[in-house]
Amino acid sequence: MALDDILKQVPIDDIAAKLNVSPDVAKAAVEQGGAVLLGGLAKNAASEEGSAAIQNALRKHEGRAGVSTVDEVDQADGDKIVTHVLGDQKQEVTSKLNSSDKTAGIDFGKLLPILAPIIMGLIANKNKEKSTTADGAESGGGIGDLIGGLIGGGEKDGSGGGIGDLLGGILGGGSSSGGGGIGDLLGGLFGGKK
Repeated sequence: MALDDILKQVPIDDIAAKLNVSPDVAKAAVEQGGAVLLGGLAKNAASEEGSAAIQNALRKHEGRAGVSTVDEVDQADGDKIVTHVLGDQKQEVTSKLNSSDKTAGIDFGKLLPILAPIIMGLIANKNKEKSTTADGAESGGGIGDLIGGLIGGGEKDGSGGGIGDLLGGILGGGSSSGGGGIGDLLGGLFGGKK
């Protein structure tokens, strides 16, 4: 569900044209980039300080829906978001993403700043929905749970998939590759074993 939400908000064809790749490659890159950004946000939301910073940033993105062209995205804001989410590992993460076979030709250094404001808008709107429907009676959970729900999907339709599975795949979940790669890098970024 969450992955579909993100894909609906992102101008895949325009990204493909701007980055000079096929729409299929652009879609795979958006899936990977979205999973990495959500994973980074979830990691940041795990601390009280990080959660407060995310809540503050979300207020700036409330009410923003998807975009129809890349030109509508504030990429300077997106770059700040990516820098905050990935911290001093930004360069390492983008380099590792750039080396993925599934997304050959994509420059994640350009893609992530396009995705970040769109994803923040999606989370901000879901957060606002959650707080208005809760009416204070059931406002527990916080931003970490909301982001975790996006990552895990949380839907009971039995379709599986979603960002939880994708992130697990990117993070090396059960793959028989001989170690190294993006799984180890992002596992370290998100607090996993070195």
